[in-house]
Amino acid sequence: MSTYYSVLEVTPTTDAWVADYIGPANKLVAQYGGKYLARTDSHERLEGEGENPALRIIIEWPSREAAVNFMNDPEYVPHLKARTAGSVSHHALVEAKDDLA
Repeated sequence: MSTYYSVLEVTPTTDAWVADYIGPANKLVAQYGGKYLARTDSHERLEGEGENPALRIIIEWPSREAAVNFMNDPEYVPHLKARTAGSVSHHALVEAKDDLA
């Protein structure tokens, strides 16, 4: 099984969802074996153009299945809906491998 990384860019458009999101998300990420590597507004663009998101978040997962199961967990779904409704969010799931090696 390969390690996977969730790479998120999140810019809240309202903070109404944030307080109710953090606790359940933390619990469920841990429940699925995930580990936050970064959750920060301390980042800079080194290449390319465009607006920087308010937050960059990186979560390490033990497998693709763990990440997908987290995203689909019925306990998480209402928090996901609140986050996506109250922010501009982009989420990529990246396998920890080097296809160019």
